[in-house]
Amino acid sequence: MDLKFFKKSKSTLIFLVVFSAVSIPVFYHLVKVDKKLKIYNPKDVNPQLVDADLRHISKNHKVADFELINQNGEIITNKNYENKIYIADFFFSRCTNICIMMAYNMSELQEYYKNDDDIMFLSHSVTPVIDSVSVLREYANNKGVVDGKWNVTTGSKKHIYELARKSYFAVLDEGDGGEQDFIHTEQFILVDKERRLRGFYDGTEKKDMEKLKIDVALLKREYNKK
Repeated sequence: MDLKFFKKSKSTLIFLVVFSAVSIPVFYHLVKVDKKLKIYNPKDVNPQLVDADLRHISKNHKVADFELINQNGEIITNKNYENKIYIADFFFSRCTNICIMMAYNMSELQEYYKNDDDIMFLSHSVTPVIDSVSVLREYANNKGVVDGKWNVTTGSKKHIYELARKSYFAVLDEGDGGEQDFIHTEQFILVDKERRLRGFYDGTEKKDMEKLKIDVALLKREYNKK
């Protein structure tokens, strides 16, 4: 092989290696788009889950102000979740089917985020007349609920059902929160620090819990960049 050709080829190869090492990261940086979680408004959700009066709304939806009572008899409001990312669900203490797995998965998430002060949990009883403070205290003890991290709540049935239907879009069925009304849903809802909806997950499915963890990480990254 010609020596000049060999030297030229070697120089070309070195140039290509150096060029690639410099240009590829620059190109990646230029084209990379940071993934952000969707912000859900009523118009983005299955219409069957949204109150008819809200279906046209395409921006600025937030979880409404709320006032509930937790497992310690303390009044819990949206102020307790101010500047927090939280995961909400709806349950009842006597549930013997989906709520068992939901409570297990929520407790697993609580353990996973136990040292993360940004993350909290909020469970709403759909049978608030039955789920008194003393019942919730026993339930919280059995499920390993950490006070201050996870509030298991009761309160006005009408208020809770309106939150489920008009704030969290958690249930398909319609109703007025009256005596005969009953909701039952496996949904976990991810809520950001501005009380916006950022994700919906099947609280009985492990794969959804892994997806939720990924989404929480994305959401935290979003806030860290602000």
